Amino acid sequence: MSSHALLSASSASRWIACPPSALLNAKEADQSSEYAEQGTEAHLLCEYKLTKGLGMEAADPTAELKFFDQEMADCTDDYVRFILEQKAEIEKTCKDPLVLIEQRLDFSKFVPEGFGTGDCLIISDNQIQVIDFKYGSGVEVSAEKNPQMMCYALGALLLYDGIYDIESVKMTIFQPRKDSISSFEISKEDLLKWAEEVLSPAAKLAAKGKGDFKAGDHCRFCKIKNKCRKRAEYNLELARYDFEPGPELEDLEVEAILAKADGLISWINDIKEYALNSALQGKKWEDWKIVEGRSVRKFKSEEETAKIVQEAGYEPYANKLLGITEMTKLLGKAKFNELLKDQIVKPKGKPTLVSRDDKRKEINTAQADFGGEE
Repeated sequence: MSSHALLSASSASRWIACPPSALLNAKEADQSSEYAEQGTEAHLLCEYKLTKGLGMEAADPTAELKFFDQEMADCTDDYVRFILEQKAEIEKTCKDPLVLIEQRLDFSKFVPEGFGTGDCLIISDNQIQVIDFKYGSGVEVSAEKNPQMMCYALGALLLYDGIYDIESVKMTIFQPRKDSISSFEISKEDLLKWAEEVLSPAAKLAAKGKGDFKAGDHCRFCKIKNKCRKRAEYNLELARYDFEPGPELEDLEVEAILAKADGLISWINDIKEYALNSALQGKKWEDWKIVEGRSVRKFKSEEETAKIVQEAGYEPYANKLLGITEMTKLLGKAKFNELLKDQIVKPKGKPTLVSRDDKRKEINTAQADFGGEE
């Protein structure tokens, strides 16, 4: 078995929704990124600190971490603190909960060769907690019916349900750089029902490259999203929309465009990126060519430039207060809160149009117009 499962838990949301994408993605080479490397290093630090926090010996990897900084130190400290708080809370009703770190979880009973690694498991008398650390700061990830977390939960259930009398599983995603702790609890019966009725049928199709292609939010991390025909059809549906005659769009037509706008923009940008990268690798497009884009002037050597200006009697540097993110990195989260907590204000955000299913509260535009506040 390879170290990367064909039907991995991390990509479950995609291959459940679009089963044939699994085999196509498997044919594409893995591409690492600086963000992925940062995440890997943060996980190593979490593993070390949690092991130490539980009173066990472990080798400190900090000196070997390329991306280690104060933010990573604070985020991993927060994670360990959270785990130990959960353990202490469970100990109020369960004398000796079992805490497992980086536990391999096998859910191949429902997914061919399905396995993954749980960052932390806490097993008590009647419940399993599955806790996943995410270091990403881009997209906030919810634990609510999250397929990756549910696959991990199944693996944990298959391991320990015979030893403990498990009634439910609680899944938590700890994402410190988004200030997010998201939890979702499900009964053992409902989790197994989902595995039998949703997960297993989709996995059987995906393993054989069968089923229907489907475009949607799950396309975000698909390796073939730039050239997927189904995604193209999905986004080009707007071009075939039956617009009413007349010089101006009706309200319903505007809403139809809004519903597709973000996905359409994302798809167009992906197509442009794919075409450019193909051209850079030697592909000749019939009606398109590579040219040198616009550039911004810069100093050949900042140090030499500063020296010349200083010798001429001028000050080449401008003093500027660090932003909140950089200031937090400089001071560390704890010191930042100690010194500057009362200096932080959060202005009202710029009005943004979103769909009705967005969880944010609708603002009163009349109040906004006249500067009123609720």
